Amino acid sequence: MFNGEIISYDLSERPNFNQITSMLKKSFEKIPDQTNLILHSDQGWQYQMKQYQSLLKQKGIKQSMSRKGNCLDNAVIENFFGIIKSELFYLKKYSSINQLKQEIVEYINYYNNDRIKLNLKGMSPIQYRAHYYQI
Repeated sequence: MFNGEIISYDLSERPNFNQITSMLKKSFEKIPDQTNLILHSDQGWQYQMKQYQSLLKQKGIKQSMSRKGNCLDNAVIENFFGIIKSELFYLKKYSSINQLKQEIVEYINYYNNDRIKLNLKGMSPIQYRAHYYQI
């Protein structure tokens, strides 16, 4: 929630636990151990699995879950989903799943590196993080 940056993600045509472990491994490469981070999710079956909870614990990350039926608990990512829908999905038709996946990858790169946010002093999430750590 510091800068709204998408740290890691994994795309799949259907939910599966490998998708979750892949996403976690990518994020773990970017953060040091024992950083007292909190990872928030909804109550999806993947996030209730002992293997998932164990991976977080090994990295020193505290798990946080939304209350059942309360999307406001997950407002930050729900806001991102609203933005990507309005700026990407509603504007175009896709001829294949692969085309859609490629567009999502490109959009997340744009969102992190180039899309400015007023609450980040007119900087993109990555620019803001770099600026913050220079101070």
